[in-house]
Amino acid sequence: MATDELSKKLERRVNINEGEENGVSPSTLVWNPYTEFKEFSRKEIKGYEKMFNTYDVGGDKYIDLLELKHMMEKLGAPQTHLSLKNMIKEVDEDHDSKISFREFLLIFRKAAAGEFAEGTGLFEIYSQLSEVDVDKEGVKGAKNFFEAKIDTQSRSNKFEEEIKQEQEEKRKELEEKKIRQAAFKEKANLFA
Repeated sequence: MATDELSKKLERRVNINEGEENGVSPSTLVWNPYTEFKEFSRKEIKGYEKMFNTYDVGGDKYIDLLELKHMMEKLGAPQTHLSLKNMIKEVDEDHDSKISFREFLLIFRKAAAGEFAEGTGLFEIYSQLSEVDVDKEGVKGAKNFFEAKIDTQSRSNKFEEEIKQEQEEKRKELEEKKIRQAAFKEKANLFA
């Protein structure tokens, strides 16, 4: 039993070395959205995945032309057949005429980078799906709605948070420097 397994592995290795078989490791076929799309938080990716699965009516992990048409109609931005095909072509990296979850995330990456013109179908997806969900927040929770909207906008600007963090670190360093200088002056006065 163990010798069969070993002989199969050795035979595969020989086939790879002779060029008869492609040596793609199964681990390279695994895709992790959290490592490729580091600009999105884990929570944002989960939200995008939920949206993707909502419009993936067939459950085949792809949004095809009809599902995209249905999605655009639901978002209030119906498109022509030709524009739907162009939308798919713009993000379809594997040329299968469908949008995978990875390609769906590319829509948000490219839109955030400003690669889509306003009014195009893909920009509509970005602007509609990145809005705060009123159904989730509710009408009574106006405060929650506006807090969620502010939170959405502030999360989209990660640089602002990083700058604040750097400013806080600089302020702490200056305070520590002043304390050290005061302690040095006290000790210097003892010798004077």
